[in-house]
Amino acid sequence: MLKITVCIGSSCHIKGSRQVVEQLQNLIAEKNLGGKVELCGTFCLGKCQQGVCVMVNDDFYSVSPDTVEAFFAEAVEAKV
Repeated sequence: MLKITVCIGSSCHIKGSRQVVEQLQNLIAEKNLGGKVELCGTFCLGKCQQGVCVMVNDDFYSVSPDTVEAFFAEAVEAKV
């Protein structure tokens, strides 16, 4: 199971973490990956100066609402 953890702390919230979470939920459902991908929220991952902080297992990514689809294809779909 692939675990995606999205920061929902104040800094990432301002940068669009809510939209990122919603888009990821939609993509997981569209691609029928609910049994292969777990989506979680957390508070500060410590790299607030970048975009919305996202971890896929142990790999760190900086994502924005505009880059969610490319991130999902590269970091999630390619690994499941």
